[in-house]
Amino acid sequence: MEEQKKVNPLATEKEGKLIAKFAIPAIISMLVSSLYNIVDQIFIGQGVGLLGNAATNIAFPVSIICTATALLLGIGSASNFNLCSGAGDHEKASRVAGTGLSMLVICGVIIAAVVLVFLNPLLHLFGVTAKILPYAQDYTGITAFGIPFLILTTGGNHLIRADRSPTYSMTCMLTGAIINTILDPLFIFGFHWGIKGAAWATVIGQIVSGIMVIVYFGRFRKMELKKEMFWPRGQFLKMILSLGMASCINQIAMAVVQITMNNTLRHYGAASVYGTDIPLACVGVISKVNMVFMAIAIGISQGCQPIWGYNYGAGSYDRVKRTYWKAFRIAMTVGIVFFLCFQFFPTQLVSIFGTGSKEYYEFAARYFRIFMFMTFVNGIQPMSSGFFTSIGKAKLGIVVSLTRQVIFLLPLILIFPLFMGIDGVMYAGPIADAAAGIVAIGFAVKELRAMDKIA
Repeated sequence: MEEQKKVNPLATEKEGKLIAKFAIPAIISMLVSSLYNIVDQIFIGQGVGLLGNAATNIAFPVSIICTATALLLGIGSASNFNLCSGAGDHEKASRVAGTGLSMLVICGVIIAAVVLVFLNPLLHLFGVTAKILPYAQDYTGITAFGIPFLILTTGGNHLIRADRSPTYSMTCMLTGAIINTILDPLFIFGFHWGIKGAAWATVIGQIVSGIMVIVYFGRFRKMELKKEMFWPRGQFLKMILSLGMASCINQIAMAVVQITMNNTLRHYGAASVYGTDIPLACVGVISKVNMVFMAIAIGISQGCQPIWGYNYGAGSYDRVKRTYWKAFRIAMTVGIVFFLCFQFFPTQLVSIFGTGSKEYYEFAARYFRIFMFMTFVNGIQPMSSGFFTSIGKAKLGIVVSLTRQVIFLLPLILIFPLFMGIDGVMYAGPIADAAAGIVAIGFAVKELRAMDKIA
């Protein structure tokens, strides 16, 4: 282990330098991943209109489910890889990575097939209306073909970062996003393909990124991967699922909340001055804007995970604690910046995604200011969940990941509208955010103090 510490910078470099080295590429990768949805939303809003924006919101749960699968296998594999490497068991680390990569491919193909076969039932489950249905069918049906590449890219990049190649990981995501950004206006406005053009631009970008991940593990990897290591093994899959479950559950919870929220907005919107389509379109836009903030928060967590995992496995608990508090301060600072943007510039942010009626802007501004009121603490929960996962505390990671979406937000968006109508959805957000932040900080402080006793 001492020999490994000498050659592995995770054990020797200053924590702040390591966070910058690993977190910045991870943040950029997450931002680029978000750009697939955001760029589509912008160009669809300008070229298709309100119904197109609403269609991407209806399709959003599919994207969340893909991300959940990718994080389950990607973070689970990378966390185990880091812990095994820190403990000096490099062969076991490589076998975990091989199982994770093969499962990413298998799951991607299965999910794509399910979406294509059950497209219409899924869209109705997600809260589609009659006007939005044709747009949602086109967009979701086409983007389903990119699902295997999306899952491989998102999950595989965690292993690439664990293999100490954060820059290549960032390049994979950035290349696909640039292609998507170039093709979106060409297909939508140049070829007049409308929402179908946005979907095909997304798929092509995802395919290119996926191929780059395949090339990395074929030619540029540092870890040792033999052909037999790619055959999924039950014992390694169990390890992967254990440490990847927290991030997966968090994403699945987001999908459940999104579906519930869509149906709630559709129901209570019909009884309001906004109708059904305006709330669905607004929330779709605001969800994409919030993705930028969450991409940064999750990127901080993902960038720190190799540092936490390796040093915890090596018994360097002081480095683990210092890294956590540095990440905490960064997440809080980013949260404050976005809080100010959401409170003071909601109309300007929504206008980026196209125009709408007076009621459209009114609902969007109120939703931004109320639902996103606790943004300044929202980075703590995903960061802390990733921390617990990376040090092998899977149960704590799962509990923290469930707090905001399932334990607090889901019940509130069902109960509050009974008394407050559509406004109840808005006020459920900040209450759930505050409660989740308190729980995450409490568990983290307890765990960090426990390290003092075993140091």
